[in-house]
Amino acid sequence: MKSNLLYLIPLMPLLGAIWNGFFGYSIHKKSGEKPIHTVAIMMPIISFVIAVIAFFTLTGLDVEKRLLTSKVFTMINIQYVHIEMAFALDQLSAIMVLIVTGVGSLIHIYAVGYMHGDKSYWRFFAYLNIFLFAMLLLVLGDNLIVMFFGWEGVGFASFALIGFWYEDYSKASAGMKAFVVNRIGDFGFLVGFFLLFWGLSGAWDASGYHLIKSVSTVNFQELGKLFTDPVFVEAFKAKQVLGISIATVIPLLLFVGAMGKSAQFPLYVWLPDAMAGPTPVSALIHAATMVTSGVYMISRLNFLFSISPWVMVVISGIGAFTALFAASIALVQRDIKGVLAYSTVSQLGYMFIAVGTGAYWAGIFHLMTHAFFKALLFMGAGSVIMGMHHEQDMFYMGGIKKLMPKTHNAMWVATMAITGVPFFSAFFSKDEILWKAFATENLAISWWPYLVWGMGALAALFTSFYMWRQYYITFSGENRADRIPATEGHGHDDHHGHHEIKESPKSVTIPLMVLAFLSAFAGYLGMPKLFHALPNFLEHWLEPIFEHSMKHNIHLRHMSHEHAWEWGLMAFSISLVAIGWLTARKFYRNNPLLEDDPNNIPARLLKNPALAFMHEVLYNKWFVDEIYFALFINNLLRLNNFLSWFDGKVVDGIVNLSSWVVRIIAFFYGAIDKYIVDGLVRGVSFTTIFTGNKVTKLQTGRLQTYVVGLSAGLVLIMIVRYILL
Repeated sequence: MKSNLLYLIPLMPLLGAIWNGFFGYSIHKKSGEKPIHTVAIMMPIISFVIAVIAFFTLTGLDVEKRLLTSKVFTMINIQYVHIEMAFALDQLSAIMVLIVTGVGSLIHIYAVGYMHGDKSYWRFFAYLNIFLFAMLLLVLGDNLIVMFFGWEGVGFASFALIGFWYEDYSKASAGMKAFVVNRIGDFGFLVGFFLLFWGLSGAWDASGYHLIKSVSTVNFQELGKLFTDPVFVEAFKAKQVLGISIATVIPLLLFVGAMGKSAQFPLYVWLPDAMAGPTPVSALIHAATMVTSGVYMISRLNFLFSISPWVMVVISGIGAFTALFAASIALVQRDIKGVLAYSTVSQLGYMFIAVGTGAYWAGIFHLMTHAFFKALLFMGAGSVIMGMHHEQDMFYMGGIKKLMPKTHNAMWVATMAITGVPFFSAFFSKDEILWKAFATENLAISWWPYLVWGMGALAALFTSFYMWRQYYITFSGENRADRIPATEGHGHDDHHGHHEIKESPKSVTIPLMVLAFLSAFAGYLGMPKLFHALPNFLEHWLEPIFEHSMKHNIHLRHMSHEHAWEWGLMAFSISLVAIGWLTARKFYRNNPLLEDDPNNIPARLLKNPALAFMHEVLYNKWFVDEIYFALFINNLLRLNNFLSWFDGKVVDGIVNLSSWVVRIIAFFYGAIDKYIVDGLVRGVSFTTIFTGNKVTKLQTGRLQTYVVGLSAGLVLIMIVRYILL
């Protein structure tokens, strides 16, 4: 069904970005902040309203016809290749658009209070609008080309927002790090896309089909139809690159792109550094937009990923390892946003466990619940940081529960949600992922699901511990702001924690309350069938998008007493949550050691040398940045220095030598030209002039002279003739 409204959804944030980007500076200077944020906030809200209208329009259609399209213009129309700038809304993109515009609007409102007084207020909101525009292109695009425009757009916008305070070198370098790491992933995405384009046309021709519309289609709906045909799939698998089926190579390359955008090991290193940006940026990037784009891309192309069991092994394995690896780092971090950054990396790992085991709907389910509670956590942390006058070290906080009650309540709900406490949102989504990881049979490695489930379960234990650790250090006990070193700089305005700590303004607390409600109750949209309380709305809604993928290598193994297994694993997960919570409570709730000396608590708690060593490794993030620097960055810098020397000494030397040789040759050629060629020319000229001068003297005009001359000539001729004869 065609819809003329869809293109307005990404257009609104684009108009807001243009308004503030071109006119914001002068408006800010003349009229202050209100005209800036009013336009910037209204645009995403209008997009959200249009998205809601489109969503209800979609629900009113028959299940098999739930697709709204809006074609803007034709980008490429060459022979069989026809690609349009077009948007499509189906069950999957509808969820994504509602999350992006809804949570994005709340973050815009929150930013009004957080960014108040910033000298580049107008530029910040222009960047936020650009970010939403790019993300909406990504999720609404009806083909890979439009998706890629959005894919690269969020990369640029993240670079601009993370390095927003670019006058600070560390913040500017964090933005550059995000940009460079994402370029590595995007290279894999591009190569995979080109191979897909090549492989589709070749496989199409080899299968003997008649051309219906396009040889090399990149439209998602058309691709989905192609991959439902077993004859086409076999023809596609038969084509190889370097002896490997493109059905394996292409998804792996596309997954490299997803690893970059969605911060999976080993391309996760940019995301923790993204904390250098303002807190609204952290909430936007980590919760509702950029980091989920990789999960969305795999879910959108589920028909392509599901045909290779080995690809599913790689995706689920890297997801499980990333979830556990990042959670282990978060166990000991002191920066309140740093804990949440590694938590995001870990939670994204869960989403990749889901899509890697074929439970695509569960991955989108966790993506949705994560958008709510992680946005709430970051915005709550930002509220605490504002109250602490931009101090981010949790060990200098404490007692915030009494000083900032609204922020505390919101953070408590978010902590309950992310740790999986029954019956908050992540309890349902994370449990569904772990159950699918355990029960799904993988045709490549039979024991693989158990390993993935084990790593995911251990990561859940770690999640409970580090989140409740953060909660108790920040909110319990007495405030420790008076211990902040006076020489330490904190945040973009260099305030310290010695001032009064008070609750944040309504522009901050109202979005917190809305997100707290969603974090508490969003999970009921995907309740497991075990409870029989409500139908699983989300699974039923997404089923038409993923139903064909279920035919390829993905199905639950046959096990006796299946419900008993599921109940038992759920109880085990709850026990892990309880263990993590009780352990954190024991060590960090109203702990007098924190009051005595915040800096020494790790050493005083970890008297065991092995534990102290492990703490050191985890606090330094497994030294991954140092390893990357030694293996890659340092060697690249050495290569850069060598190439610089080679360019300066060898290349420039050859160029300089060549110039000297040319100059010498030119000198000799110049001398020949000057003294020989020009000399001859001047000699001829001189001789001609001299002769002419002498000859002219013979022309005296006297008859006697001419007679004498003629007589002398006649005599001379006669003499010569006589001699010769």
